[in-house]
Amino acid sequence: MGKDFTATSVHLSEDAIVIEWNDGQSCQYSAMEMRLNCRCAECVEEWSQRRILDPASVPSDIRAEDYILVGNYAIQFLWSDAHYTGIYPFDVIRKLFPCKTTDR
Repeated sequence: MGKDFTATSVHLSEDAIVIEWNDGQSCQYSAMEMRLNCRCAECVEEWSQRRILDPASVPSDIRAEDYILVGNYAIQFLWSDAHYTGIYPFDVIRKLFPCKTTDR
């Protein structure tokens, strides 16, 4: 991509996360999809990179309850299932998750 993405604002709803980016795009992401793709050590085996999170263990009504911006490069969510160790770098969000443009 070669671009430095930063979030200019973040909005949380029951089942989605809307991030407004510094390039002017406003994108909506599925809370479930984000949670299932957490890359922390509790969800992905550190050395092999094998996913160890059982998707069946994530409640179907998962939502991001809060978030913390980590410097100018990532976001950390507090999930309704009490998971909070994953950090989502902005470039990874833009690369892995399709952007559903919103009308904000």
